[in-house]
Amino acid sequence: MFIQKNFSFKGIMAFTGGHLIWLSLWVTAVSFSYEFFNLEWLHIPWTPVAVIGTAVAFYIGFKNNQAYDRLWEARKIWGAIVNSSRAWGSTVKGFVSHQFSHDKKPLDSIHQKMIHRHISWLYILRRQLLIPTSWEHIQQHTLVARVTRKRMKKFGVGENETEQIEKRIENLLGTETYLEINQKKNSATQLIDLQSQHLKELREQDLIDDFRHMELQKIMNDFYVHQGKCERIKKFPLPRQYGGVSAVFVGIFIFLLPFGMVSEFSKVGDWGFLLSIPFSILIAWVYLVMELVGDYSENPFEGLGNDIPMYSLCRTIEIDLREMLGETDLPKGIEARNGVLM
Repeated sequence: MFIQKNFSFKGIMAFTGGHLIWLSLWVTAVSFSYEFFNLEWLHIPWTPVAVIGTAVAFYIGFKNNQAYDRLWEARKIWGAIVNSSRAWGSTVKGFVSHQFSHDKKPLDSIHQKMIHRHISWLYILRRQLLIPTSWEHIQQHTLVARVTRKRMKKFGVGENETEQIEKRIENLLGTETYLEINQKKNSATQLIDLQSQHLKELREQDLIDDFRHMELQKIMNDFYVHQGKCERIKKFPLPRQYGGVSAVFVGIFIFLLPFGMVSEFSKVGDWGFLLSIPFSILIAWVYLVMELVGDYSENPFEGLGNDIPMYSLCRTIEIDLREMLGETDLPKGIEARNGVLM
């Protein structure tokens, strides 16, 4: 998640600067061909170009609205995970007690095990959501994708951080459970099921009654709902007939734009065609940026800078829950790097 109020010029150029090269070459080639090779037949009346530009703008606006909806829904889901996680920690401490049992042995280890297991679920869910899909940018074998992956290491999601997270999960779960869970196809799902089986054992030991059992299981079901919503966004892309076609439309508009602009600016005077070059590049660049913003916002779980800050949220929940347990050796919160919070 980008946390700076505004993008710097350097940041904008890092994101779109490469496209300015081919835009400039294309616009300049058309303008000089029109002027110096007397290829006046290259010009296109401005009206049809303007109509196409208007249609493309509406189409991009629709796509960007849908991309933003997916991004914001993902953030709301993780907000719900934060709330349910805090409720889980508080309820476990309050409900798992000796009120219905004659055995008065300390329950701190049980509280700790259930809460630590939930913290592990958070990190495992995040890990599963970051698995690349074929339609995500992080998976593409392009120059932009390679540069993006390189920049992500600066943001704090490199191999070292991944290893640290895995060690944290193993310490929270215990090596035996960690290895067992990692063999499952959907580790996060099976971990919640493990929590449910533990609740069943607690009921059999009379450490919770039927009502408390149902309330705790209800929170477990909420975690299933949250996970399912995340998986729906992750595994079902913005329909490609919308996501892919918009890029085609923008390409058509950028292709036609200099043909319409050069004829219009040539009316200004002998050197009017030169004025058409910067204006054509600017207009084409604006449309291209609008397309890229929507394109890079439609997948909120691919591990890029504009994604949901799942790592930070997981750490925030971990700190809250471990404080509930009275632990003092707490990890530090995740800080933004280079203006990006992961």
